[in-house]
Amino acid sequence: MVLDLSSVLSEQHNTIEQTVPVEMEVFRCETGKFELVKKSDLSLCIAYAGDKKLEISGRGKVTAVIPCDRCLAEVEVEIPLSFRRKVSVDLDVPVAADDLDESNYIDGYNFDVEQLVYNELLAGWPTKILCSEDCKGICSVCGQNLNEGTCDCEDTGLDPRMSVIRDVFKNFKEV
Repeated sequence: MVLDLSSVLSEQHNTIEQTVPVEMEVFRCETGKFELVKKSDLSLCIAYAGDKKLEISGRGKVTAVIPCDRCLAEVEVEIPLSFRRKVSVDLDVPVAADDLDESNYIDGYNFDVEQLVYNELLAGWPTKILCSEDCKGICSVCGQNLNEGTCDCEDTGLDPRMSVIRDVFKNFKEV
């Protein structure tokens, strides 16, 4: 969805307060594509901050289906969208100004809501997803989901070079 910023930029005491739907169905990034199963409307407030700058704040949330990092089971993760940005619409101002945020979602008088949502999802994307705190993961040999059952694979995870240290711990173990 594209919003027109001409009313805010032409009349500096005007603000845009609008609730807009999040139209993005799938979030695509370098790690893959993730379906957005639930989306709340995005409450936006766009106000003129003086000197060709806008202050943009918003609130909403989306729920994405992301695979568990250990067992690859699909997990629904709620990602809150809460932001406050100060951007410049002046093309002469360098992008790397200290007090300004990135504004790749503003093109002239057009405000691309979907690009802003994409940026916020990218910044707020969770780093570790687990289906449960005690997720056992998958077997590295056969691929069996260890949360659903055990497998008959040998445990080859023990390094024979560590046998001396293992013996020390066995000898001094309290009974």
